[in-house]
Amino acid sequence: MKTSPIQVVFLVLLPALLIGCPQPILQVTPSEIEEPAPAEKAADENPRVVAALQLTDQGRRLLEDGQPDRAIRALEQAVGLDPTNGQNYYYLSEAWLMKESAAQAKEFNHLAEIHLKEDRAWMIRVAQQADRIAELEK
Repeated sequence: MKTSPIQVVFLVLLPALLIGCPQPILQVTPSEIEEPAPAEKAADENPRVVAALQLTDQGRRLLEDGQPDRAIRALEQAVGLDPTNGQNYYYLSEAWLMKESAAQAKEFNHLAEIHLKEDRAWMIRVAQQADRIAELEK
């Protein structure tokens, strides 16, 4: 196979042209290239965690709509998928508070406390919830 003079010129000039092209300016801010938080990584990597988070959100919304029985079903499914998410236990406790079942609410509040002990903001909510449970027990 014979190489024509045009092909030779093309092969020589193409790399020169490509090197001379300006590089595109990336529109990335430093926050966009940071590592995602561990919970976000786990959610990205584990479809069970993603499904559990969706059920947690659904349960929370059902509680806001005053539907504790439906919320309990959704949150129990979330616990089955990710038993380490303390927010599920907190919201389960809220559902049982709405149903005025102090014993059930107290049990889930205790589980929420165990799983959320590293999160100061959630621990404040768990403590406030425990106070409301104590009031219901009177």
